[in-house]
Amino acid sequence: MSNKSLSKNASRFLRGIGHDLSPLVTVADKGLTENVMHEIEIGLNHHEIIKIKLRTDKESRKLHQDDILKNTGAVLIQAIGQTLTVYRRNQKKPIYELPK
Repeated sequence: MSNKSLSKNASRFLRGIGHDLSPLVTVADKGLTENVMHEIEIGLNHHEIIKIKLRTDKESRKLHQDDILKNTGAVLIQAIGQTLTVYRRNQKKPIYELPK
């Protein structure tokens, strides 16, 4: 699922929801470990939209962002500084009805 698969209205809707969220997962010195990826998966399964704090330099943040999106199938909603907001629809029990 790429960012292009979401309509402009859906992206705006999800950014609004993500605005008030606190980061659920923090990626720090050890990088994207198996445990961190597992926590991201759990967060996406339960909440559909989560914030991730990337406490690394700019180049590493971009690499981590690409790895997270590729490995989880999530869509990037917003990336500001060290914070990513990502979304992945729960196929069994969707939480949000996205606008068209």
